[in-house]
Amino acid sequence: MNYEIVEMEERTFAGVSAVTKNDSPDMQSVIGGLWQKLYSGVAQSMKNLVNRKSVGLYCDYEQDMSYTVLAGCQISSEGIAEAEKDGLTVKKIPAGRYAKFTVKGEIPKAVAESWDQIWNTPLERTFTGDYEEYQEDCATGNGTIFIYLAVK
Repeated sequence: MNYEIVEMEERTFAGVSAVTKNDSPDMQSVIGGLWQKLYSGVAQSMKNLVNRKSVGLYCDYEQDMSYTVLAGCQISSEGIAEAEKDGLTVKKIPAGRYAKFTVKGEIPKAVAESWDQIWNTPLERTFTGDYEEYQEDCATGNGTIFIYLAVK
């Protein structure tokens, strides 16, 4: 799958989160539940948003292959305290190099199919934080998604 290398500044995300593993039998329902919770009022009440794009963040990778997944939005650094006060999980990903994949199609099918290809792409990943950024055209169920993987 084609990608480009981009340099990005540190980013801060807030939302709802859980810990899971790719081989967990309930992984899809855990992640799906986070998106349902986000869209059942959490996203609409979030403050200090950088933009209106939804984000699926994968971070805090552990030796046992578990990781934190967060469904949320990018917020300004000034909004961290308020987001935490509102009970949201706040995560930062560091500035650095990211492999940027562009996905277009039906959500979530196109995203899942792209991840299958991405996992087979030879990259020197840093595992400091990877995320899916759903562009504004995704509101209809079809759209453009950028997937960013932290790389060396």
